[in-house]
Amino acid sequence: MLSSATYRRVFMASAWYDIAITGVFATPWTLALLYTLFGNIHASLGLRPLQPLPPEGVLFANFLGSVVIVWAVLRLRSGMVWMGRYDAATRFMFSAAMIHALASGASPLLWGFLVIELGFGILQLLPSERTAPQIPA
Repeated sequence: MLSSATYRRVFMASAWYDIAITGVFATPWTLALLYTLFGNIHASLGLRPLQPLPPEGVLFANFLGSVVIVWAVLRLRSGMVWMGRYDAATRFMFSAAMIHALASGASPLLWGFLVIELGFGILQLLPSERTAPQIPA
């Protein structure tokens, strides 16, 4: 069982991680910088070159980044345990999508993100001393 202080630290760290990592997906310009960085990492590791992102891919990445930023800020402002439980569910859904992408030949760089997503998901599902407040009616 996690103490409420430890759970809160995990919960807040996961929100800050989301802002730092996923926030760059929110605009076409920051996404382009990130994608260039990933391309450079691929080249330095001798991996295959990344394919250019189609406009629809940029659009969906921007949608993802925008929604995740809002969700992360909401979690930071509220700090409610039940939000951590929902965040864990979201992380497992993202993880399933990453596993599918990896199985389909996506960049092996995804493994790093997958480990972090699963880690935060598992930690946020662990029992915590604090059970209140409950989900609002």
